Amino acid sequence: MSDFTTDTALDPVRLLGEIAEIGGDAARGAWVARNLQAQGLEPHTDELGNVWAGHGSTLLVAHIDTVLTPTPLRRETNRWYGPAVGDNSSGVAVLMALAAELVSLGCTVAFSVGEEGLGNLRGARQLVRHLQPQQMVAVDGYLPGVVSRSAGSHRMRARLIGPGGHAWGDRGAPSPVPALGHALTQMYALERSSNTSLNVGRLWGGEAINAIPQEVGFELDLRATDASELGRMVVQVREILMEAARRFSLRMEIDVLGERPAGMTATQAMLEAAHRALLEIGLEAQFTTGSTDASAGVEVGIPAITLSVYQGGGAHTPEEWVEPDSLRLGLRALRSFVRQLLQT
Repeated sequence: MSDFTTDTALDPVRLLGEIAEIGGDAARGAWVARNLQAQGLEPHTDELGNVWAGHGSTLLVAHIDTVLTPTPLRRETNRWYGPAVGDNSSGVAVLMALAAELVSLGCTVAFSVGEEGLGNLRGARQLVRHLQPQQMVAVDGYLPGVVSRSAGSHRMRARLIGPGGHAWGDRGAPSPVPALGHALTQMYALERSSNTSLNVGRLWGGEAINAIPQEVGFELDLRATDASELGRMVVQVREILMEAARRFSLRMEIDVLGERPAGMTATQAMLEAAHRALLEIGLEAQFTTGSTDASAGVEVGIPAITLSVYQGGGAHTPEEWVEPDSLRLGLRALRSFVRQLLQT
């Protein structure tokens, strides 16, 4: 047994070599259930695909869903490459390695779905509703990061719709294209603080070069560290879109794709435990703002924080990489953090 662990823990590097090459929530969830059973734990699942074990009031969660589909790893001496090898296969591997020990300490270990993309934290939110933990720790991200504050987000899909027509024969008919350009220009010109972001991530529209489009649309991601500032941005964007639709004689449809809360519920004990745990592995904690499964805890007002457990880069790309040995450091930090937390 390596010196990074005890008889109660597994090797996270070995586990990473397995989970990082499995694609799809169902298959990854099945792997989780098998490995929990192999440690003598009873896995529970729900209709969403969450998997968990234990009945403690401290909930530790790592998301199993990925942005890109995992493929066979390219393993080099100090780095492993592959989509989702870090986010969040490495988090899953570290939490799984400690699962039996954490459950024995009175924790619940969970593996969630719906953290990435348009998942809207559906897995973590259901776990919080069903398990009703008293505090929550998400296992996710690059060492030495500690997400102590939740960045709120509002995601929407907007469609501007007109009659369409022939580029020549119906010239002068209302077109949603200039309306879209007008709206985007005004949105990106909004005054906002450095603690906000506005991103149009997708655009679409049009049927042919010689046809006036019937519809154009976009998907928008708004984020802010302050809930009131986020709400103000949402109102401003909606007003811009309504004005563009009126000005260009178009119909507009808006769908809300997801919302995440802004705020901070991490306790001083959590912050101090994270700081000490990372110092123990030779790293200085970097406290940041982000959006993780821990936001589901922030939403209901329970203490919640995110602890990182691996070193790497290139998240959400085919060339994502991790330093596999760093997972052993992450395991040590997570173990120390939880033990400190349970003593407070």
